[in-house]
Amino acid sequence: MSAPLPAVSLAAVPSRRRATLELARELERRGFSGIYCPSFGDGLGLCEALALSTDRIPFGTSIANIYLRHVFDYAQTASLVHELSRGRFAFGIGVSHGPALDRLGVKAGPPLGDMRAFVAGLRSAQRVGELPPIVLATLRKKMIALAGEVADGMVFANAARSHMHESLGALPPGKANDPRFFIGDMIPTCISDDEAAAAAVNRKTLVGYVAMPNYRNYWREAGYVDEMNAIEKALAAKNFDEVPRLMTDRWLSDVTLYGSPRRVREGLEAWFDSGVRTPILVPSSAVGNQIKAFEELFACFA
Repeated sequence: MSAPLPAVSLAAVPSRRRATLELARELERRGFSGIYCPSFGDGLGLCEALALSTDRIPFGTSIANIYLRHVFDYAQTASLVHELSRGRFAFGIGVSHGPALDRLGVKAGPPLGDMRAFVAGLRSAQRVGELPPIVLATLRKKMIALAGEVADGMVFANAARSHMHESLGALPPGKANDPRFFIGDMIPTCISDDEAAAAAVNRKTLVGYVAMPNYRNYWREAGYVDEMNAIEKALAAKNFDEVPRLMTDRWLSDVTLYGSPRRVREGLEAWFDSGVRTPILVPSSAVGNQIKAFEELFACFA
């Protein structure tokens, strides 16, 4: 494989948190290009642990929800992790999604305005120390443009590879080719010689995302109008069992990685070619849990 190793998504699963740190050290030993921690399981807390339990590998949040803590409190913790890690930490932040905020009883304002104000608050916080690079969770073009204006990078989740060139066109001139500007994407990944089983795992992973209007609108923009219209109709009729069947192979192959190790490696190279400098694989297994998924990942990139 000519491309560098990918980054990996890693969450601190309850009862396996010490094992998660051992896994992080193994990712570092094997030369993976980064570790990025989602919000569930306290991703920012895990990053603090990574700062002290690893030595070289870059890492960050992907992402921390801006509505869950005061901006000054976030600034203090982000600066702490940045210093402890000797500059290896990136603070990925996002506005999350309406259903998640509703469950938490959070009332959000306009996403672009709230994000702009949050970044300004981080940068104006007094007596917190040096801040890490700030990376915005992006999907559609207005947030991409904002990331290019106020942040040090951006990270997608479940982006369509075929649409990436157009998405990167929303950045200010020069940003897409600036190696200092972080461009990542969280990619659901299932490695198995049983391609149908691997595809089924990724379809299950994405059921919650296709239920969100903002994601359906993004995928329509990416050219998947028929798929998203059919899924929206099934959701409205409460035909939830139909939804995975409506996720076409064409769409699934554009948004995720699945199948044999060779197919996954080739797909990863295509992601690098699309302009995503840091593909972040989110491993799942067709036959086991998180630990099994990482065993399959290590075998794929041995």
